[in-house]
Amino acid sequence: MTRERAQAGGVPRQGVSRRALLGGGIAAGLGVVAGAGIGAGGVLGYQRVSAAQADETIDLRQSHPFYATGTRMPQPGVRTSPQRYCVFMAFDLASGALTRDLQVLLARWSAAIAQLQAGKTVGAVVPVSGVGAGQDTGEALDLGPASLTVTVGLGPGVFDDRFGLAGRKPAKLAELPTLPSDRLDPALVGGDLSLQACADDPQVAYHAIRDLARIARGTATVRWTVLGFGRASAGPDQTTPRNLFGFKDGTRNIESDADFQKWVWAGADQDWMAGGTYQIVRKIQMNIEIWDADDIADQQKIFGRTKIAGAPLSGGQEHTTPDFAVKDAAGRTKIDMRSHIALAAHENNDGVKILRRPYNYTDGLNQYGQLDAGLLFLVYANDPDHFVRLQRRLGASDLLNEYVAHVGSAVFAVPPAPAEGSYIGQPLFA
Repeated sequence: MTRERAQAGGVPRQGVSRRALLGGGIAAGLGVVAGAGIGAGGVLGYQRVSAAQADETIDLRQSHPFYATGTRMPQPGVRTSPQRYCVFMAFDLASGALTRDLQVLLARWSAAIAQLQAGKTVGAVVPVSGVGAGQDTGEALDLGPASLTVTVGLGPGVFDDRFGLAGRKPAKLAELPTLPSDRLDPALVGGDLSLQACADDPQVAYHAIRDLARIARGTATVRWTVLGFGRASAGPDQTTPRNLFGFKDGTRNIESDADFQKWVWAGADQDWMAGGTYQIVRKIQMNIEIWDADDIADQQKIFGRTKIAGAPLSGGQEHTTPDFAVKDAAGRTKIDMRSHIALAAHENNDGVKILRRPYNYTDGLNQYGQLDAGLLFLVYANDPDHFVRLQRRLGASDLLNEYVAHVGSAVFAVPPAPAEGSYIGQPLFA
């Protein structure tokens, strides 16, 4: 009996490769992304993935509850095992928006997200009268929940004088300082609100953001957005994926309960944030075509790992702890101390760790006719300064800097999940 049949209770399910789901490959699939019809998907049941990930299956019927069933539970989409697709969107609140408008938007978003994560619509696709616009745009009908999660963040601007919330602002929430790697596009910076929709079907993720953006009309407008087409981190039950440079990404990510408690979940600086976290968003542009011409030995030196196995250059396998002291016959450390893993390692940063939840992205071609692509770098931490500290080291001397530029940036407070009958951030207004 096949793995798909066994897991589906003896009912055979159609096995679909990742390539088929993307509609023939990244070029085709992402061309569709740019045109807002992130197609494919729609296969209910289990999906086979690539040979390197042969033990992973995807159940497009899988759903995640939105409402908390206990106290101080995080929103879905933080510790949830990363799904295969992501749509991120940042919003600005309208200049004339009132406190009540913000409350109503968060309440409507919460109710809609609960429906969407259950695989339901946010209202009628076709009005009963058959006349007028539908409440739900309908492109995700029959696709199933596909493990959808939507995570809501509140930016520093929410706590200015507009809404009377200055006294409720968390002490650790502030705009990120200028960092050495910054080449920021002002159109890709900041935001009052954020939505991170992740799913195993790209059309399900896109549909969620599309309908939530419709709900926001009149109260908030879209500031910037990124569409991710492939996860670049792994949960404890997943194979480590690769970034667009071809290297395994996120090998040493946070996994244990103790690390989540120490480095991710926020304390009670503000009671309404206890059990929540902070979201740091960076859009990192990769100089892919220049990278592709680089010598493999140099690429491995830059990352500090082998390209195929992902093992540290100090020896061992992918998950072997790097030894930054071991030297080669010439007396040089096998892992260059300017390599990406050496500068990012918690051993070299007083133990500091961050939860990485990034996705690959592409925007087609740039003005020079070269591939415009990179990493939507989503980070969760109980103190944004942990990211700042790491990025200052990386931005100052990382060998990878020749091939990347940080072009987008934002930070948001992510409150804990609401109880049923409540909404995201409701205690903030008490």
